[in-house]
Amino acid sequence: MEATEPDDVTTTEAEAEAEEAAAGEDASGAGENSDEGGPSGVGQGAAAVVSAALGLVSLTGGWLGTVAAARETLVGQLETAADAGVATQVKEVYGDAWNTTALWAGLFALTALIVGVVVLARPAFGTPGRTVQAPWIKSVAWAGVSLGVIGLLLAVLKYTDLLLGLPATG
Repeated sequence: MEATEPDDVTTTEAEAEAEEAAAGEDASGAGENSDEGGPSGVGQGAAAVVSAALGLVSLTGGWLGTVAAARETLVGQLETAADAGVATQVKEVYGDAWNTTALWAGLFALTALIVGVVVLARPAFGTPGRTVQAPWIKSVAWAGVSLGVIGLLLAVLKYTDLLLGLPATG
């Protein structure tokens, strides 16, 4: 019985060494052979979500646009003379801030639009034969593109005062 115990231990040690070697090869070769199972689409999915989020920010306003508008309001207050007319004060204090908000909303919308289009166009420039993209990625990317188009349209309308322009003061 003593002869079988060392053989069992040796076999177990050999199996353990083989498992460790296989695990080491899997860990070291993970980056090299990651395309065997196909691309996971994590990057495209993340970009699609970013596109939709940026489109939403372009419609609701973001912290950066709010800070820039507050800064423009302060600059307008500092640069406007106390004896300036009402029309000049309204334009300098509120008009420039409104345009700044529209500009930042337009930048967010344009970024959302570009990122969404890149996500949708990415399969055409990928590995031949692997143009399949998860349906949810396409849906979210289309949402980002749609929100970007709407946000860009609204930003242009706000910036040109066609939508909610400054009130007449004269």
